[in-house]
Amino acid sequence: MEQSKEAEFVVPPAPLEPTTAVTPAPADVGRATKARVEQQTLERVAEEEVARAESVRLENERQAEARQEAVRQEALRAESARAESARAEAERREQARQITAQQEATRQEAARAEAARIEAERRENARQAAAQQDTARQEATRAEAARIEAERRENARQAAAQKEAARQEAARVEAARIEAERRENARQAAAQQEAARQETARIEAARVEAERRENARQAAAQKEAARQEAARAEAARVEAERRENARQAAAQQEAARQEAARAEAARVEAERRENARQAAAQQEAARQEAARVEAARIEAERREGARQAAAKQEAARQEAARADAARLESERQEGARQAAAQQEAARQEAARNEAARAEAAQLDAKREQDARRDAARRAMGKQLDEEAARRKEAEQAPPRSPSASPLRRGRLFGRSDPNGELILYAEAWSRKITLNMGFDLVREAAKQTHTDPMVTVAIRSDGSIESITFVRSSGVPAIDDAIRRIIHSQMPYLPFQPALSREYDVIEIRRTWHFDTAIRLVLTGQ
Repeated sequence: MEQSKEAEFVVPPAPLEPTTAVTPAPADVGRATKARVEQQTLERVAEEEVARAESVRLENERQAEARQEAVRQEALRAESARAESARAEAERREQARQITAQQEATRQEAARAEAARIEAERRENARQAAAQQDTARQEATRAEAARIEAERRENARQAAAQKEAARQEAARVEAARIEAERRENARQAAAQQEAARQETARIEAARVEAERRENARQAAAQKEAARQEAARAEAARVEAERRENARQAAAQQEAARQEAARAEAARVEAERRENARQAAAQQEAARQEAARVEAARIEAERREGARQAAAKQEAARQEAARADAARLESERQEGARQAAAQQEAARQEAARNEAARAEAAQLDAKREQDARRDAARRAMGKQLDEEAARRKEAEQAPPRSPSASPLRRGRLFGRSDPNGELILYAEAWSRKITLNMGFDLVREAAKQTHTDPMVTVAIRSDGSIESITFVRSSGVPAIDDAIRRIIHSQMPYLPFQPALSREYDVIEIRRTWHFDTAIRLVLTGQ
């Protein structure tokens, strides 16, 4: 508005037509000179106004270009931040998946060892019951002996049927768990860990209760039949509770998976809406910028028209100049608008391509993670099957020393050995056992009165376990089972160095296990 006020001036009156043969008076000459000076002053003012308008236009163009550059840089920063956030999220999910896999492997090993221990206790109890029944048969009549034999066979048949049902149920639950694990996310890790802890506590409580009832049953031989019936009912109730807990855990996992899917869909939808909102905001900013430039151009034309009305004598020249300047300005603005439109289209196309590449990368990463997870599960299942087969063969075969194998064996029962590589490997194996968190598996059992067990562990050249031999048992089955679970939970161990592989196929390491506030492996003889 200040520029408009400066542009206002009074148009001088048109000069009077000269009259011939009249000598101008000195006063007329002075007025003519003054009018000519005023005319020149007005012309300079008009030229300065044009220069100022051009300067304002150039400044507006510079500011518009600066704003466009700032918008582009902000979009690039936002895109970079989003890509970084996606990468960090992918790394967090991968770490959570690895933690979940490790915890699940530990839980499976603990469950498998606990099942083996329960089976061993059941067989021992069955053996003791058979011995007691044999004593009773010798004291009773032949008819009572026949009845007891029939009951024993029926019990064996029912036990076999229950074992087969438990195996089928375990296979079905394992298949359901593997399928649910493929879809679970990081949030399921805490729930699975809590479920595993509760399951372990419940099984331990059931085991203690079963031992207490078994001791009471052995103390009162005259109530043997009633206690056997109660034990069968209790086993059926425990089995029913286990199945119900497994079903509830599967339902919770499925609910968690659905919740994760819904959250993922909501996140994708929010990202899509945010991208659409940003694109609309950018388009709106571009439209407002174009409208502002157009308003500035119209205002400049209005001021130019006012100046044209004041400068009638230079109308023809200034009109031609203004027309040419307006044409050039229009062409420049049209070129700038087309260039800005092309840049915006290129930016949007680049953003779409980047989003497509990021989506493809996420899909590839997810497929690769699923493949690695499936491979790990298959390898774990194969290893568990091989270990089960070896245990079954070991149970069926007569006891024999691991030294009977034809493989080349290295033995380290103390600290001294001519082979320094063998000593270093045994020390590394001991550190892995003592420095990891395996003490939690044996903490409660170690509170019982026991003897420090002496254990020989045979390790193959690939780091897998060949056998675990108790040279001296702790006297507490729970501690011996916990030691087996700890050794298996730290697999695989380091493979042999080339120097060891050339000499040995298997290394036997014998240590005495001591428990106080942690696991301590003591050299034999100390």
